[in-house]
Amino acid sequence: MPEKQQAQLSDYLAVERTSLAWIRTGLALMGFGFVVARFGLFLQQIQIAQQHATAAANYGISLWFGTALIGVGVIVNVYSAWHHASLIRRLERGDTSKSHPWIQTTLVAALLVVVGTGMAIYLVWIRNPH
Repeated sequence: MPEKQQAQLSDYLAVERTSLAWIRTGLALMGFGFVVARFGLFLQQIQIAQQHATAAANYGISLWFGTALIGVGVIVNVYSAWHHASLIRRLERGDTSKSHPWIQTTLVAALLVVVGTGMAIYLVWIRNPH
């Protein structure tokens, strides 16, 4: 039976770098989600200023897109914390086999494609209403 390799410092540092990159990604998603959620309010204010009216069209869908991005950011951070802890446990057990979180990357990319496409359609729709 082959002897288990002991994890090197570079292994722990690589896990740390990857974890920090995912945390930055989650924070960026949450920050961008907040901006998108507030974008509808900005559009309402512009319409009021241009039309000198008190009633504006409802741009509440940006709230949903923004909330979706914030939710994705939270999920990314929770998953990355869990994944980081599991990788550290594996390294402490001597399991130095490679681990590729391709599912996390693929799911985040797919969710961003869906939300980004929805936002693009929404922006075109409010620019050229019926």
